[in-house]
Amino acid sequence: MLQRPFELAQYVALRYTERLADAGALASIGTVGDAYDNALAESVIGLYKTECVRLDGPFKTVDELELATLSWVHWYNTARLHSALGYVPPTEYEDDHYRQINPRQQPLPGQLIVH
Repeated sequence: MLQRPFELAQYVALRYTERLADAGALASIGTVGDAYDNALAESVIGLYKTECVRLDGPFKTVDELELATLSWVHWYNTARLHSALGYVPPTEYEDDHYRQINPRQQPLPGQLIVH
Protein backbone atom coordinates (compact mmCIF):
# COMPACT_ATOMS: atom_id res chain seq x y z
CA MET A 1 0.00 0.00 0.00
CA LEU A 2 1.20 3.51 -0.79
CA GLN A 3 2.13 5.48 2.29
CA ARG A 4 3.54 8.83 1.22
CA PRO A 5 1.80 11.58 -0.81
CA PHE A 6 4.70 11.63 -3.29
CA GLU A 7 4.20 7.94 -4.06
CA LEU A 8 0.47 8.49 -4.53
CA ALA A 9 1.05 11.42 -6.89
CA GLN A 10 3.55 9.36 -8.85
CA TYR A 11 1.07 6.47 -9.08
CA VAL A 12 -1.73 8.78 -10.26
CA ALA A 13 0.57 10.36 -12.86
CA LEU A 14 1.53 6.95 -14.22
CA ARG A 15 -2.11 5.79 -14.37
CA TYR A 16 -3.08 9.06 -16.10
CA THR A 17 -0.32 8.59 -18.68
CA GLU A 18 -1.37 4.98 -19.29
CA ARG A 19 -5.02 5.99 -19.69
CA LEU A 20 -4.10 8.70 -22.21
CA ALA A 21 -2.06 6.18 -24.19
CA ASP A 22 -4.95 3.68 -24.13
CA ALA A 23 -7.26 6.35 -25.51
CA GLY A 24 -4.73 7.40 -28.16
CA ALA A 25 -4.56 10.90 -26.70
CA LEU A 26 -1.59 13.15 -26.11
CA ALA A 27 -1.19 15.05 -22.85
CA SER A 28 -1.37 18.81 -23.21
CA ILE A 29 1.23 19.38 -20.54
CA GLY A 30 4.84 20.44 -20.68
CA THR A 31 7.90 18.53 -19.62
CA VAL A 32 9.12 18.31 -16.04
CA GLY A 33 10.30 21.72 -14.88
CA ASP A 34 8.60 23.50 -17.80
CA ALA A 35 6.39 26.27 -16.42
CA TYR A 36 5.10 27.53 -19.78
CA ASP A 37 1.92 25.44 -19.74
CA ASN A 38 0.57 27.19 -16.63
CA ALA A 39 1.58 30.77 -17.43
CA LEU A 40 -1.64 31.80 -19.18
CA ALA A 41 -3.89 30.17 -16.60
CA GLU A 42 -1.98 31.77 -13.74
CA SER A 43 -2.22 35.16 -15.43
CA VAL A 44 -6.01 34.90 -15.85
CA ILE A 45 -6.43 33.61 -12.29
CA GLY A 46 -4.44 36.59 -11.02
CA LEU A 47 -6.67 38.99 -12.96
CA TYR A 48 -9.77 37.21 -11.62
CA LYS A 49 -8.59 37.53 -8.04
CA THR A 50 -7.68 41.19 -8.47
CA GLU A 51 -10.65 42.33 -10.54
CA CYS A 52 -13.40 40.19 -9.01
CA VAL A 53 -12.62 38.52 -5.70
CA ARG A 54 -10.65 41.30 -4.01
CA LEU A 55 -12.58 44.17 -5.57
CA ASP A 56 -16.12 42.88 -5.00
CA GLY A 57 -15.51 40.65 -1.95
CA PRO A 58 -15.65 39.50 0.69
CA PHE A 59 -18.54 37.26 -0.25
CA LYS A 60 -20.90 35.90 2.39
CA THR A 61 -21.84 32.71 0.54
CA VAL A 62 -20.52 30.46 -2.19
CA ASP A 63 -23.56 31.41 -4.30
CA GLU A 64 -22.54 35.09 -4.13
CA LEU A 65 -19.01 34.20 -5.27
CA GLU A 66 -20.36 32.03 -8.09
CA LEU A 67 -22.61 34.82 -9.37
CA ALA A 68 -19.77 37.33 -9.17
CA THR A 69 -17.53 34.88 -11.05
CA LEU A 70 -20.10 34.38 -13.80
CA SER A 71 -20.50 38.12 -14.16
CA TRP A 72 -16.73 38.65 -14.28
CA VAL A 73 -16.20 35.92 -16.90
CA HIS A 74 -18.95 37.40 -19.08
CA TRP A 75 -17.42 40.89 -18.77
CA TYR A 76 -13.89 39.56 -19.39
CA ASN A 77 -14.94 37.71 -22.56
CA THR A 78 -17.21 40.38 -24.02
CA ALA A 79 -16.45 43.89 -22.79
CA ARG A 80 -12.99 44.10 -21.20
CA LEU A 81 -10.48 46.12 -23.17
CA HIS A 82 -7.57 43.76 -23.91
CA SER A 83 -4.16 45.25 -24.69
CA ALA A 84 -3.31 42.24 -26.88
CA LEU A 85 -6.31 43.14 -29.05
CA GLY A 86 -5.43 46.82 -29.38
CA TYR A 87 -7.72 47.78 -26.49
CA VAL A 88 -10.80 46.50 -28.28
CA PRO A 89 -13.38 44.28 -26.53
CA PRO A 90 -13.07 40.60 -27.54
CA THR A 91 -16.51 40.39 -29.14
CA GLU A 92 -15.85 43.47 -31.27
CA TYR A 93 -12.44 42.12 -32.28
CA GLU A 94 -13.94 38.76 -33.23
CA ASP A 95 -16.74 40.39 -35.23
CA ASP A 96 -14.19 42.49 -37.14
CA HIS A 97 -12.06 39.41 -37.80
CA TYR A 98 -14.93 37.44 -39.31
CA ARG A 99 -16.07 40.46 -41.34
CA GLN A 100 -12.57 40.65 -42.84
CA ILE A 101 -12.28 36.97 -43.74
CA ASN A 102 -15.87 36.61 -44.92
CA PRO A 103 -17.09 39.93 -46.35
CA ARG A 104 -20.77 39.93 -47.19
CA GLN A 105 -21.97 41.90 -50.13
CA GLN A 106 -24.57 44.37 -48.95
CA PRO A 107 -27.55 44.78 -51.28
CA LEU A 108 -28.02 48.12 -52.98
CA PRO A 109 -31.02 50.17 -51.89
CA GLY A 110 -34.15 48.64 -53.43
CA GLN A 111 -32.36 45.43 -54.40
CA LEU A 112 -34.06 42.16 -53.48
CA ILE A 113 -32.33 39.95 -50.94
CA VAL A 114 -32.02 36.23 -51.76
CA HIS A 115 -31.78 33.95 -48.72
